[in-house]
Amino acid sequence: MDIATVDQIIDKHQSEAGSLIQVLLDIQSQNNWLPKEALTRVSERLKVPMSRIRHITTFYKTFSLVPKGRHEVHVCMGTACHVRGAERVLDTVKEVTGVGPGETDPELNFSVETVNCLGCCALGPVMVVDGEYHGNVETAETAEVLKQCTCSGE
Repeated sequence: MDIATVDQIIDKHQSEAGSLIQVLLDIQSQNNWLPKEALTRVSERLKVPMSRIRHITTFYKTFSLVPKGRHEVHVCMGTACHVRGAERVLDTVKEVTGVGPGETDPELNFSVETVNCLGCCALGPVMVVDGEYHGNVETAETAEVLKQCTCSGE
């Protein structure tokens, strides 16, 4: 991400320190992660100490300080999903993507995370791929959804 893009995002929010989280969310949205150079620029332009930015970016799970894959996969491991086969779904995700929870593949295609609850227990087991919920997923459907991501070339 170039600094001009970071500057555009900051300008969009009138360079106000109060919009720090929204600025970080916009950078994260465009880049899939928060590079150190971007955070340094945000600190300079918004006149916010880097220690505060580090505190915020490490507190909220939505922020990533390392590169993420183009496709984000979240597998719910809550109680309802667990008893309905979340482990099998996660095993299939590992098999298809080659990465486990908290990891990103070297080609930056997939990032896999587990979550404690997605709030839709009646649909368990639940997997979310790029923000799209897949409920009552079986292993075959899990593999199919992930293969569509790789086939689409996105």
